[in-house]
Amino acid sequence: MKNYALGRLKAGAMNKTEAAYAEHLRLQQIAGAVLWYRFEGVKLRLADNTFYTPDFAVMLDNGQIEIHEVKGARAIFADDAKVKVKVAAEQYPFPVVVAFPIPKSRGGGWEFDRYE
Repeated sequence: MKNYALGRLKAGAMNKTEAAYAEHLRLQQIAGAVLWYRFEGVKLRLADNTFYTPDFAVMLDNGQIEIHEVKGARAIFADDAKVKVKVAAEQYPFPVVVAFPIPKSRGGGWEFDRYE
């Protein structure tokens, strides 16, 4: 069995927060706001030997593609992850949306930061 860094799962495996967000996207798809989504469906080159694999590629009902990154909390949205998100948003013709869960004690749901 391979060892992974703390907090990391095997590529293609969702953590609990990503799974909850996939359910959110599924419900958005049923409602008609999302046409398609895929977990770890794209890999973006940001520079030589520097890549970014966002959590979800999402197609909205108007055909626009967005990249969605899911973080467990704002406090753990590390500087290196912020840089990759901002660089991706600058280099590619689609917005990058970072989703943070709202605790159930505050009503649940998601809040979003958008980078374009």
